[in-house]
Amino acid sequence: MEIKEITAAETWNIRHNVMWPDQPFEFVQLEEDNSGFHFGVFIEDKLVSIVSCFIVGEEMQFRKLATLEEYQGKGIASDLLKHILQFAKEKNLNKVWCNARSNKKSFYEKFGMKDTFKIFSKAGQEFTIMEILF
Repeated sequence: MEIKEITAAETWNIRHNVMWPDQPFEFVQLEEDNSGFHFGVFIEDKLVSIVSCFIVGEEMQFRKLATLEEYQGKGIASDLLKHILQFAKEKNLNKVWCNARSNKKSFYEKFGMKDTFKIFSKAGQEFTIMEILF
């Protein structure tokens, strides 16, 4: 397994297939993609998990953390999340946050992220904002 920086365009297929398969492909292309940092997990040269990070001031939001279905449950997203939390520490940021799907909240709590109880819905999915302070 190797984690490395990738382009925004390299994230789009996994974003679409895993997170929003019922939406048009353009739905997963973010306006701010070109200003972000994007990371991917490769297993035997195959991209299997992705995340996008956006830094504003001293905080970073990560978005679109997704792993191909056949690779889920193997700790890959956990390793990727650890990687970007370390990335944020190396950049001397003081906060990392995300819009977590409410049914995935416990996953983020394992990494010390706290629920802010700011809940919203998008395209039929319920989200809550999770954060960790350094």
